[in-house]
Amino acid sequence: MKSILKLTISAVSASLLVASMNLYAQSSADLVANALIHGDRPAADAADDARRMPLEVLAFAGIQEGMTVVELEAAGGYYTEILSRSVGPTGTVIMQNPPAFDSFAGEGIIARVADNRLPNVIVSRTNFDVIDTADNSVDMVTWILGPHELGFEPGGESLGDADSAFSEIARVLKPGGTFLAVDHIAAAGSGIEVGGTLHRVSEQLVTEHAEAVGLTVLRSSNLHKNENDPLNSNVFDDSIAGKTSKFVLLFRK
Repeated sequence: MKSILKLTISAVSASLLVASMNLYAQSSADLVANALIHGDRPAADAADDARRMPLEVLAFAGIQEGMTVVELEAAGGYYTEILSRSVGPTGTVIMQNPPAFDSFAGEGIIARVADNRLPNVIVSRTNFDVIDTADNSVDMVTWILGPHELGFEPGGESLGDADSAFSEIARVLKPGGTFLAVDHIAAAGSGIEVGGTLHRVSEQLVTEHAEAVGLTVLRSSNLHKNENDPLNSNVFDDSIAGKTSKFVLLFRK
């Protein structure tokens, strides 16, 4: 009888756990879905949703209302806008870009935040190894299509040291905070230098850097994987542009 009771309690506990996880995921998906249909959202952004899959990516990450998020390499702000609407007025998004990106992203950044249209967004111009916020102050760091930039030096200018950049991510995250990393996959064993040639980075290398600063893999997703990507072509090559295989990893501090 006791064994049956224990099994029943365990089954109920498991069901409650699954239900709570589903509610959490649904809540994240609802927040993102509402952000995607916001009336002030640029039409050009919406046209890119099918390829970039922001609903799936941010629901996977577990974005929540009220979060403080550091968005590394925000570029012109496609994801900034979605994050801003998702975390809501009680949340904050730090829109980070290296100063070297001003020449191609600067006007887009200005337009994105003009007239205080995203009042919970703070623009930050730093390299990746200097995150402009306090220790243990951030719920989530996102780096979407960006870790490979640690191997890229536009005009011979470094965008940040790899070891220091990951140390900064760990420094600013609260205990239990998460780090979302998404990027074009390079072949296993590739060094960081392929970030400057192919604009890719290996999943293993990003994981090693994250684990070296005390972050652990929470979960991964295959939603951006493409088995037909040879992994050795420049991501801007016509044969693979827009169809690269990408890893989607979530780490926890």
